[in-house]
Amino acid sequence: MAPIHIDEAAGSDDAGKGTSDAPYQSLAFAVYSHPEGPYLIRKDASGTYEEPTQSALKKAKKGADGIEKKRKKAEELAEREAKEKAEARERKEKKLEESKKIVLEEDTALPAAVKSKIGNLTPLRTKRIRTSGWVHRLRDQKELIFVILRDGTGYLQCILSGKVAQTYEARTLTLESTIEVVGMLKVVPEGQTAEGGHELIVDYWRVLGAAPGGDDAFTNKLNEKSDPSIQADLRHLVLRGETASAVLKLRAGLLSAFRQSLVSHDLLEVTPPCLVQTQVEGGATLFKLDYYGQPAFLTQSSQLYLETCLPSLGDVFCVQESFRAENSHTRRHLSEYTHLEAELAFITFDDLMDHIEAVICETVTALLQTPATAALVKQLNPDFVPPERPFLRLSYVDAIKWLNEHDIKHEAEDADGNVIKDEHGNPVMVPHAVGDDIAEAAERRMTDILARPVFLYGFPAELKAFYMKKMAKAPGVADGPTFTESCDLLMPGVGEIVGGSMRIADAEELLAAYKREGIDPAPYYWFTDQRKYGTCEHGGYGLGRFLAWLAKRYTVRECSLYPRWPGRATP
Repeated sequence: MAPIHIDEAAGSDDAGKGTSDAPYQSLAFAVYSHPEGPYLIRKDASGTYEEPTQSALKKAKKGADGIEKKRKKAEELAEREAKEKAEARERKEKKLEESKKIVLEEDTALPAAVKSKIGNLTPLRTKRIRTSGWVHRLRDQKELIFVILRDGTGYLQCILSGKVAQTYEARTLTLESTIEVVGMLKVVPEGQTAEGGHELIVDYWRVLGAAPGGDDAFTNKLNEKSDPSIQADLRHLVLRGETASAVLKLRAGLLSAFRQSLVSHDLLEVTPPCLVQTQVEGGATLFKLDYYGQPAFLTQSSQLYLETCLPSLGDVFCVQESFRAENSHTRRHLSEYTHLEAELAFITFDDLMDHIEAVICETVTALLQTPATAALVKQLNPDFVPPERPFLRLSYVDAIKWLNEHDIKHEAEDADGNVIKDEHGNPVMVPHAVGDDIAEAAERRMTDILARPVFLYGFPAELKAFYMKKMAKAPGVADGPTFTESCDLLMPGVGEIVGGSMRIADAEELLAAYKREGIDPAPYYWFTDQRKYGTCEHGGYGLGRFLAWLAKRYTVRECSLYPRWPGRATP
């Protein structure tokens, strides 16, 4: 018979087979597995296999007896546990069968229940109420069932006990089922906590729509560790989570606060079209479509239309969807996004930045002074500190100097815009120079170091849109770059949230801008007419990513109901 090998250093009692290639680790296990022997043992790979001594064999046999006792004990334990599980399953099945005989009926002798949304329950404490919602959380505790109910306006702790908790529906209740509950609303006992400070002692309830359990249960479809692509596919279910819903509720409050601030500054809300035949930010990012045989686009910005409103409606703003056909997968970009834009007449560049600063700060103040939205900000971004005024104003030229002083470089590019790499395949990093388009990474790093809101202004004309007003050059300065009365508002943690500028007011200058950019002025006749029939100094801005900054979201995708980015147009 082949000898059984044991290597006390490199062997394994779990994976070993007792061969020289796969030895056991202990002599006791070898004796237990192969009581007939013979055995060869060594201390480690540097030694040679030898027969064990009689004393070692005697000790190993005792060890083998111990292993056998453990095995028997484990078998007995497994049998006992299997028996207990079977008995528990039998008891559960028996209870389920018995529960089918229990029928709940609402007690008409009790006071009539007041129907209410969960968010409006506080004044109804000590009264019998009726409400409906989705089972958000569920806990079965002996003879009590605790249900956290959600209806979009809030969360309510419901307690089912006695007969109410013994029905078949109660014993088979699942997460995300919709139910109606009726009972007495009571203040939570001292020392305990619950959402809203009250709980419902249920005396009657019914299932309105049962959600599946088992393999198709909600938690098996989606959880916090689900892959991002699965979360995107199941966005309609993600929205039921506390964080996703809080972001969207804050978004609604944010839009309301912005509107209040803008109206207080005498701006009127208008609704420009999304189907257009002109470009604002360059043709490369336009979504093109056939519009009854004519070429048309989804709007990049409503700015041009807002300008046409100034002579008749005064200062205006819109909250409109904008579209960018930019194949970007960064956490800062979407193909469709909600764009807040405004246009103001008879202002200076300083007036424009003053206005943006005021609207931002007034909106934040309004949100923090409203209990509901203040609670959402606290939930999503506990360390949020409102921005202090005045915001820092930093010229583009000074920003270039600052970046170089702090050794913040950017990737070198060739004439075609391709990144230049060294012999190891790493991007070549070079200092910034006037004329460079400051990259997002450098911009964000600068803002995070400064740790305050920054108006970055005065960008070179070649980096900006055709309609932006040029800055006057210093007396006696003829050469050098031409800068624009343009600005980006940068916030720590997120970067740019506002882009604005003064607009060209002179008709001839605008026509020259069309020509320089290779734009046919014919389709823009209505925009050019703004300079022809009574021009004025005017400017405006577009705002986005504000919610990502306020709620400290890693990506703007979290801030949209159903985000759209390259390759994603569902659900």
